[in-house]
Amino acid sequence: MLDVSIALLPAWPLLSAFLLASLVLAVTPGPVVIYIVTRSLAQGRRSGLVSVTGVALGNLGNAGAASLGLAALFAVSAAAFALVKYAGAVYLVYLGVQTLRDARREIAHRTPEAMPLRRIFRDSFVVALLNPKTTLFFAAFLPQFLDRGQATMLPSLALGGLFVGIAALTDGAYALAAGTVAGALRERRGLQRGGRYLGGLSYIGLGVFAAASGNDGAE
Repeated sequence: MLDVSIALLPAWPLLSAFLLASLVLAVTPGPVVIYIVTRSLAQGRRSGLVSVTGVALGNLGNAGAASLGLAALFAVSAAAFALVKYAGAVYLVYLGVQTLRDARREIAHRTPEAMPLRRIFRDSFVVALLNPKTTLFFAAFLPQFLDRGQATMLPSLALGGLFVGIAALTDGAYALAAGTVAGALRERRGLQRGGRYLGGLSYIGLGVFAAASGNDGAE
């Protein structure tokens, strides 16, 4: 068992470089961090942490896809990349429209409607999974930290899992911080509704950005 676990990871100097690079990339705010912070501000820490879990599993799926060669398909097939990319963008815009509708319902009923955690998890998982740029990122990033002569699939899966774990920890910190601010503002209905409107517009903006952006970048 020990020999197998060691074979899955590169030597310590290379592994330490991977861990440092992963931490820097994970801490740097990007569209996923904005998505998680928006959820946390609008619905609290619990919803934010559920979003982190959904995003982490979606990213893990992308890491697995990169290891299995889906990134190679995206690299040679513009149609396949565009299909998944635009599906994810449309889903983000859909989430934004739904959030704006929820904000209007709050104004009408005076009582915020709690979104089921299962729905939050589903939305977060789909948003992360339908991001082919993450698959391409893993395909480009992970091989830089593999020892020469290693079998590719299992070590890249192990490194992908490590990266997703690091990102989940930093995303969770963002969610907790944003959720704490949301708790302090919970008694102020006007600010809370304003946060939902801002969140809805953020989702729509992220969807438009995802559709308009090129193939470069991790997220």
